[in-house]
Amino acid sequence: MDKVIIAQELSLSYNTSETIINKATFSITSGSFVFITGASGSGKSTLLKSFYGALKPALGELTVGGVQMQGISGKKLNFLRRHIGIVFQDYKLVKEWNIEKNVMLPLLINGYARDVSEIQVKKLLTHVKLNHQSGKYPLELSGGEQQRVAMARALAHNPILILADEPTGNLDEYSSKVIWNLLEGAVSQLKATVVVVTHHIPESMNIGYKHFHIEYGSVYEIV
Repeated sequence: MDKVIIAQELSLSYNTSETIINKATFSITSGSFVFITGASGSGKSTLLKSFYGALKPALGELTVGGVQMQGISGKKLNFLRRHIGIVFQDYKLVKEWNIEKNVMLPLLINGYARDVSEIQVKKLLTHVKLNHQSGKYPLELSGGEQQRVAMARALAHNPILILADEPTGNLDEYSSKVIWNLLEGAVSQLKATVVVVTHHIPESMNIGYKHFHIEYGSVYEIV
């Protein structure tokens, strides 16, 4: 099967004095569900950032969706990100925009027609049980509701790769269940690849998954 992410001797750092990820070699298969765990400060979010180009490799090689990430141009990175959905722990919704417009953003960036975008947004907001809130603004919603909006936004443009950083870390049980069901559905129904950084893998997963763990800068698979 195709590999959507390939790391060869990958090292990541924010400055030259401290290496966060050290010479990691691993791959992630297209259409798989992957968890990345590790202690706080181990480099989970750092590794995730490298997958969407927010942090360039310090050493080694990283390929995402067939694109070499070291030395990637801004134009090519923008193209790659059109095929990636990202779910941040702190939501990163545009506070001045209502919920409908927040979810519609990646569709407009990708050139979808307005009427097609509106239909897709309505469908997704229905999935996350928030269609009745479409005219509200992020700060009018609870944290769990905001994360469900962020999840809908990440799925809006049918990405081939979904990256989620602690997507249920601060959520209530109901919102957490909605998020996990959507992530599982992205793999089983949309054939996307899902990579989730988390401190805790849910006990009840309805889909097979792989588990990578980060410790002392090394990334290894737990079988």
